[in-house]
Amino acid sequence: MSSELNFKKYLSEIFSQALANISPENSGVTIIIERPKIAIHGDYACNLAMQLSKQMRKAPRDIAKAIIHALPKSDAIAKVEIAGAGFINIFLTTEAKQKVVLGVLRDGDKYGHVNEGKGRKVGVEFVSANPTGPLHVGHGRGAAVGDCLCNVLQAAGWNVTREFYYNDAGAQIDNLTLSVQLRCKGITPEDPSWPESGYRGDYIIDVARSYMAKESVVAKDQQTLSKGDANNAEDIRQFAVAYLRREQDLDLRAFQVEFDVFSLESALYSDGKVDETVKKLIASGHAYEQDNALWLRTTDFGDDKDRVMRKSDGGFTYFVPDVAYHLDKWRRGFERVINEQGSDHHSTITRVRAGLQALNEGIPKGWPEYVLHQMVTVLKNGEEVKISKRAGSYVTLRDLIDEVGCDATRYFLAARHPDSQLVFDIDLAKSQSNDNPVYYIQYAHARISTVLMQWGGESGELIKANVALLESEYETQLLQRMIDYTQVIEMAAEELAPHLVAFYLKELAADFHSYYNATRILVEEEEIKLARLALVAAVAQVLRNGLTLLGVSSPKKM
Repeated sequence: MSSELNFKKYLSEIFSQALANISPENSGVTIIIERPKIAIHGDYACNLAMQLSKQMRKAPRDIAKAIIHALPKSDAIAKVEIAGAGFINIFLTTEAKQKVVLGVLRDGDKYGHVNEGKGRKVGVEFVSANPTGPLHVGHGRGAAVGDCLCNVLQAAGWNVTREFYYNDAGAQIDNLTLSVQLRCKGITPEDPSWPESGYRGDYIIDVARSYMAKESVVAKDQQTLSKGDANNAEDIRQFAVAYLRREQDLDLRAFQVEFDVFSLESALYSDGKVDETVKKLIASGHAYEQDNALWLRTTDFGDDKDRVMRKSDGGFTYFVPDVAYHLDKWRRGFERVINEQGSDHHSTITRVRAGLQALNEGIPKGWPEYVLHQMVTVLKNGEEVKISKRAGSYVTLRDLIDEVGCDATRYFLAARHPDSQLVFDIDLAKSQSNDNPVYYIQYAHARISTVLMQWGGESGELIKANVALLESEYETQLLQRMIDYTQVIEMAAEELAPHLVAFYLKELAADFHSYYNATRILVEEEEIKLARLALVAAVAQVLRNGLTLLGVSSPKKM
């Protein structure tokens, strides 16, 4: 993206130059450029003078005067004012703002992209569902947030690897195996012998039926095998896991989510990585034996109590393979790793990080990073929906996609801060009204597409438009909103908050609808018409760019 349109970065650079002139010893201070909440206070504001008051032993207003005097001359700045105790308010020239139209048209789908990541590797793990059933709405929220986060990080210049970790070992897989085996024998959940922890959804019937018919799941040669053996638990386990992995893959494909790497918990054991990790933890001196169990002294790294690694029965607790898995990520060269998971994983963060610190592999504190999402409540006809017939005890991701479509499902699941509980209103998501943010945003894009189609000219003509004619209040608001898009990408990547893109698109769509309702675009006067067409074409481009980050389509007709 063109640097002259990233005003926040540009202003930070020229304020750095001014600071180096008036106080070289403080030139390392972080300069914060923000958008004022009230428009009359300028386009941007800087509190640098107030930051430096203590170090420089001067009144903030006096420092602000010195900074302003030292600012390099800039064609982009109309005026600079001091407000209150020492805030510096910056007003951009109209000409500088108008350039954004041509910049957007020139940069196209790269508009808003920045290079904060500088091509560094980041691994993002998300969804990571146990292969024990269809993906539920919580997994869907993780998929939407995780995938959108990957898109935002890529737009911010990171080299992103998407990763899915299958927990295909442990008690839940044992429960799955037993549930399928009982179904193979004709035993139903209504039978008194059905285990309390057994899976009851109709999908278990499908798995059992396929197993007994020995239908192909992964390998072609499975089709030549004889019918399934209801007494062969290990064979059932392998078949059921493969079957449900395939089902989850189909759900994700319907949700337009793809992964670069799939990792298996079982492989950590079979490849010896869990054993190696445990040996390294013992050798580090942070492990000890007590009560016939092996413990890790996680209190050495900030945990509230030590944790059991190997139980008295010889089995490992669940955080041990997690440590082995993350050691593998570190060795694969990820200087940064982000895990998007449900909030129920909160308790694992401290012990996984403690285990990684104890390995003495040079892994930094606070590695990996976590984004945790809260629960999703689904409403229909004003009442909570809790059960899916297929899943038995929860609403599936596929239920939502079938009800409202992929676009609305992705937007609604990603449009709030992950740490906020989410109410998914099916009726709202299906409505064609301004209350439905997906419809509202997509309708803005479709409206612009219709105007451009009615015009019928070549898009190349718009880059020659006289944007100096864009002077109305509505046009100025659209210009500033498009300028803000770059900062939204930077902030969404920095704060791991892709919902900021969804918020932004609603605001841009609102600005456009207001302009459209107040302004005639296809006027007789050619110069004005081309300027307005260039403006709305640029708005459409930014809408497309943002919707692409959310994995939502940009229809030309609605």
